[in-house]
Amino acid sequence: MTSTIDPKTIGRSRRHVRTVTGYFPEIDEKGQEKWPRGDKKVWEAGTRGLDKEVPDITKSFVNHVNTSLALQAYNIDDFGAYQAAALSARDNLIINWNETQINFTRKSPKRAYYLSLEFLMGRTFDNALLNLGLKDQYREGLDQLGFNLEDLIDQERDAGLGNGGLGRLAACYLDSSASQELPVWGYGLRYRYGIFQQLIAPDGSQLEAPDPWLQNENPWELPRADVTYDVRFYGHAERLGNGRAVWSGGQEVLAVAYDTMIPGYSTKNTNNLRLWESKPKRGFDLNSFNAGDYERAIESSNSAAAITSVLYPNDHTTFGKELRLKQQYFWTAASLADILRRFKNLNKPITEFPQCQSFYCSFVSIQLNDTHPTLAIPELMRLLIDEEDVPWDTAWGIVTNTFFYTNHTVLPEALEKWPVPLIEHVLPRHLQIIYDINLLFLKAVEKKFPGDRDRLARMSLIEEGFPKQVRMANLAVVGSRKVNGVAELHSELLQATILKDFVEFDGPSKFFSVTNGITPRRWLDQSNPNLSNLIQETLQIPKADFLKDLSKLEGLLKYVENPTFQKKWAAVKQSNKERLAHYVEVKLGLKVNTHAMFDVQIKRLHEYKRQTMNIFGVIHRYLWLKDMTPQERKKVNPKVVFFAGKAAPGYYIAKLTIRLIVNVARIINDDPDTKDILSLYFLPDYSVSLAEILIPASDISQHISTAGTEASGTSNMKFCLNGGLLLGTVDGANIEIAEEVGEENVFFFGHLTPAVEDLRYQHLYHPESLEQKSPRLFRVINEIASGRFGDDNVYEPLLNTIRHNDYYLLSEDFDSYLQALALVDESYQNRIEWIKKSISTTAKMGKFSSDRAILDYAQECWNIEPLKLE
Repeated sequence: MTSTIDPKTIGRSRRHVRTVTGYFPEIDEKGQEKWPRGDKKVWEAGTRGLDKEVPDITKSFVNHVNTSLALQAYNIDDFGAYQAAALSARDNLIINWNETQINFTRKSPKRAYYLSLEFLMGRTFDNALLNLGLKDQYREGLDQLGFNLEDLIDQERDAGLGNGGLGRLAACYLDSSASQELPVWGYGLRYRYGIFQQLIAPDGSQLEAPDPWLQNENPWELPRADVTYDVRFYGHAERLGNGRAVWSGGQEVLAVAYDTMIPGYSTKNTNNLRLWESKPKRGFDLNSFNAGDYERAIESSNSAAAITSVLYPNDHTTFGKELRLKQQYFWTAASLADILRRFKNLNKPITEFPQCQSFYCSFVSIQLNDTHPTLAIPELMRLLIDEEDVPWDTAWGIVTNTFFYTNHTVLPEALEKWPVPLIEHVLPRHLQIIYDINLLFLKAVEKKFPGDRDRLARMSLIEEGFPKQVRMANLAVVGSRKVNGVAELHSELLQATILKDFVEFDGPSKFFSVTNGITPRRWLDQSNPNLSNLIQETLQIPKADFLKDLSKLEGLLKYVENPTFQKKWAAVKQSNKERLAHYVEVKLGLKVNTHAMFDVQIKRLHEYKRQTMNIFGVIHRYLWLKDMTPQERKKVNPKVVFFAGKAAPGYYIAKLTIRLIVNVARIINDDPDTKDILSLYFLPDYSVSLAEILIPASDISQHISTAGTEASGTSNMKFCLNGGLLLGTVDGANIEIAEEVGEENVFFFGHLTPAVEDLRYQHLYHPESLEQKSPRLFRVINEIASGRFGDDNVYEPLLNTIRHNDYYLLSEDFDSYLQALALVDESYQNRIEWIKKSISTTAKMGKFSSDRAILDYAQECWNIEPLKLE
């Protein structure tokens, strides 16, 4: 006899019995915790504390230079210095992180988990030092070592884990959860490549290049080779009765965890973002290799790795659709397995996963950030029914008390759907569960609304057609305890339109609003340190007071009329303009007039966000200036317009808009008649780091979505917090910002939400010529079509979206938009009054902190309490 091995286990990673979250320590007969091994005093003597003093920081830095990087003082550059400094800061984070996790393990609080396909974190180094309270010490220590802190901060590459507002919101919420000492973890995917690196071709069009943000070692992540889970795709599901089934066969891949520490501000509490990377169960097929089949030898490795290769793979192909579905299931399956494993370590019955006799004695809440993680609902049902042998009704009660769903759109066409045949192919067991949920749900609907077949069709999880589609938003609503919108208007529209049937079925108490928020640490102190310092100096309070309670900024209102303070405020704005101008000169080789008004629109390129209207407005201004005499032009308010944002690779109209912006800029910026009073810049490869430079420099920012289309927005909050005024439609969070700062400090225009559908009806059935409706817009479009800005025929598809149908109502709002711009010009020329508006706006932004928003979630949804780490 000899020992044998299952060939299927060859090449698989070993899983540790005990993970970092651990089990409970053993208790002796006196009820005291037993030391697990060795001499406790020796362990304690070897345990390091935080490096808070400059000599300790420099020693840690040099140690990492010598041992982690294998470098010396004579051969280390700024990038190497950044890595060493980051590793040194991470050591401090890990100490707090370990203490936090042990605290959670001992006290076993109810936890909340935030599932988001995106976490747009930005740079970590600066934020880590700020939250640790060690920025000044690191600055001094690095100076002694011959490095400049700001230079090292610039060496960090933005993490490629997100794309837009959805991911940035998730990042703010993680920061705020840690700062508010709430037991919240985030779960996402560790993309090898970000959305893409945006380049501009010679003809002005967007080019997409890979964004290999992980090409150098990421010092902020901690690989957890001992935290792995098997995730299955394809195969077949055989029903066993009583709702149970066996899912077998197909492809299995390994989910491997990578942890990123999320430090709280002014607290030791440090939460976690766990990201999953996909790997093959066996990375290399040696038998195939030896047989000469080299492609088959690495086939499984490549197939598994593709799942987390890139954020949002293009879904215009069958392969892309399947890959996106696999991403969503891989991430939710691994996350739920991890959450369930942690819960089981508590030695609680599985039926107490979310509840015992009431919601308030639950242990787990899971927030679904949009519909991307909705597959978690059937996945938890599968785990409970098939693997834990929980009866269907009990399992469904657990599921519907565990999940909470945040909706981010009121656009029906933006609600996620998956073809039934695709789900059947990739996730056969989950399709069975979805159909079972749907049947029971529709029976309940029929019982409440007998004979209403149209209602049944609207509320069904399955949309009839060829092929049939699974409506993920419907599934998210049905499977969640509560559903929220992200601004007051958005939440009202949700309940009145796309979720109206569900409100009537479940009752209004299931639906509520949590207005989005932003973290003031990053979007004030980190991105605009001069303004943060001025506020501290003026209010004579510690920074922590207003960075954790933005309502304290109202203290600035008593200084609005103070001429000395006004001058200091204006000086901060001017220094931020010069910082942005320096960036443009370094990156694009172009000079910017820093004494002009800075007008900024930075968003993902989309028709409903109406960057098109902004560029049409710039063209109108240019034509208007060209019609003037030189003397008349001298009276015009000089303006610099900035655009930044990415268009999805398959979004042709959005990419045409970028091309038009770039080519209009070339004409305007070279025109000797106008270039001193109007210039235009498109800044490529928009990122959090670029936003941190653009936002503090703005005088006015544009948030001009068609009324009723923008769920909330958060960039509007960031601009206003930094003293930039808002030009926008009565949409999303613009409304609540105006309510807080006063409508006299906001420039509104355009039709209101109730009029939108009637206007679209008129466009369709009683169209009016563009020339008659808006002669100024008609002229702009004709100038573009004539080739004045080059590529005359290229822009026809873009121009036709306005000429025909005009779904987003540019022709209806354009004249009102120009009137608002004229009012902005008039107001800006009264510099003292403008500065007063700017101060008042910043002072009244207390409502829009993500600290407030995350506490709303904690109280309204998750029922969790702060857990202070002593």
